[in-house]
Parts: sequence; structure tokens; C-alpha cells
Amino acid sequence: MHIPDGLIPFPQYLIYYAISIIAIFFALRWARNNLDERAIPLLAVLSAGIFAIQAMNIPIPFGTSGHMMGAALVAIILGSPWAAVLVLSIVLILQGLIYGDGGVTALGVNIFNMGVVGGFVGFYTYTSLKNVNGKFAVFAAAWASIFIAAIAAALELAIAGAFPLDLGLFYMGGFHAIIGLIEGAITVVVVLAIQNVRPDLFSLEKKSSEVTSK
Repeated sequence: MHIPDGLIPFPQYLIYYAISIIAIFFALRWARNNLDERAIPLLAVLSAGIFAIQAMNIPIPFGTSGHMMGAALVAIILGSPWAAVLVLSIVLILQGLIYGDGGVTALGVNIFNMGVVGGFVGFYTYTSLKNVNGKFAVFAAAWASIFIAAIAAALELAIAGAFPLDLGLFYMGGFHAIIGLIEGAITVVVVLAIQNVRPDLFSLEKKSSEVTSK
């Protein structure tokens, strides 16, 4: 999913930077108003976990990669897509600046895809389906977040002229549709485990009844 340096040309990458900076501003404002002593350690643990799972990636033709993302998990547990924007931004900045994973000029587009698109798609897929079936809602949120984010990356790379749209959709969509099945299953397991041990950690649990018991 990480787009490396060189595939998104100037000035296109500046547009994604601008969008991501605005998103990070709102994510920081959300954090200031909503994170408490209980949530901050959880946010740190989620950041470390996502950093780890994103390190396990497979190469995808035309220079990008496929891996799990974690945006839906963060949004579901902390009850806001802005939480996913914040956590994914932290992870991607560290990966890009320290480990060279994703590149510096592509940092804006990677935050946009994984943090903004992944976080919002995951959160609103979950909230739309949770009253139908909680476990399915979690699974669908995780799968949709990574799949739609991959499609967004394919579109951006096609606009940039990095590779043809049809091949981009085939490879990025196909690989991440499969990876999304794994991410969906893992997200359900993690959400259930946390809910069973520490249901008080779920921000949404304050506003609604059981999330995954339906």
C-alpha cells in the first residue's frame, strides 16, 4: 500500500500533503478533546501494533506493496475515524522518515489513503452495519477500509501516470481484497478479545450497547 518516492510527481503530491495536513489538524483537535488517561496508552499500543503488522508486506507489481493496515481497528475501538487518521499518520511518518518505507514526497498521499480513506471507510462501514450484526460489521469495516484505500492508491497512481488504471485496479484491488480477508478476521478476533477483557476501553460502548454480541 505504501507508495514510494518518485511515483507521484510534483505538484500532485503537494495536493495530497495539503489534504493530509488538514486531516491531521482535525485529528489532533479530536485527540485534545477526547483522549483521556485511559485512551492514551491504548493509542500507543495500537500504534505499535499497526507499525508491526505493516512491516509484514508483499511486493505488488509496479513498485508498491500489499499489507494489512489497521485503520478500521483503531476507528472502531476509539470510536472515531479521526483516531485512525492520528494513529496512521504517526506510524507512516515514522516509517517514512526513519525507515524509508513509503518515501517522503509520498507521505501525504500515504496518510490520505491509509489514514483518511481507511479510517473513514472503516468507521462508517462499521457504524452502518453494527445494528445488523456486530461481528460482520467489524469484519466488513476492516475489509472495506483496506480494499477502498488500495483502489484509491491505484487511481492516484494512474492519474500520476505511474501505471495503467486497469492493471492498477487489478493488482492493488486483487491483492488487497485477499489481504482484507485476513485483516477482517484478525480485527474481529482483536475486537472480541478486547471487548471481553476490557469493554470499558471501547469509546463507542459509552454510546451504544454491545458491539459484537449481535
